[in-house]
Formats: sequence, structure tokens, C-alpha cells
Amino acid sequence: MIKHIVFWKLKEHAEGQPRAVNAVKMKSLLDACAHLVPGMLTFEAVLAQPGLEATYDVALYSEFASKEALDAYQEHPEHCAIKPFIGAVREARQCMDYAV
Repeated sequence: MIKHIVFWKLKEHAEGQPRAVNAVKMKSLLDACAHLVPGMLTFEAVLAQPGLEATYDVALYSEFASKEALDAYQEHPEHCAIKPFIGAVREARQCMDYAV
């Protein structure tokens, strides 16, 4: 199994919207990617919660049955379609994939 964890820090203002609006849109776009490929076991996009410590605005926790399943997700047209928006609104990105 491969765990794929990503954190994004968003720009204060991008694409004509403030960070909070872009975070909600980004979560919605990520949520639409759940169940795209066979072997996607867990897929959870979350927003930083007010009042709790967070250095990033949006996080994705996902698990895949294999590296091939993760690769299929990464290359899926619906996933690729959201990358331009995410790239435009993000200030920083951290990612870690690991096998368990």
C-alpha cells in the first residue's frame, strides 16, 4: 500500500479570490477526484480549521493499493484538469509518498 499525503499553503489572493474562497474551491475540486481509479482506498481532502494550529491551508490524505494505482490517479484526466487552478492559487506545496 502507498500513502500519498500533500499539504498546500495558498496565496492570500489569487484568481480574483481571497485565500479562504480558493481553499473551499480547491477542496471541492479534490473531493471530485475521489474514486477516480481502481485501487484508491482512502481519499480525504481537508481544510485547516480556525483555532487549531496549522501552517498549511489544505491537506490531502490518500491511500492506494499500489504504486500503479497512485500513478493512474496522478495521470487521470480529471485529476490533471484541476492542476492549473491549484498551481495558480498555491504558494507552497509539500508531498510525501511512502509504502507500508
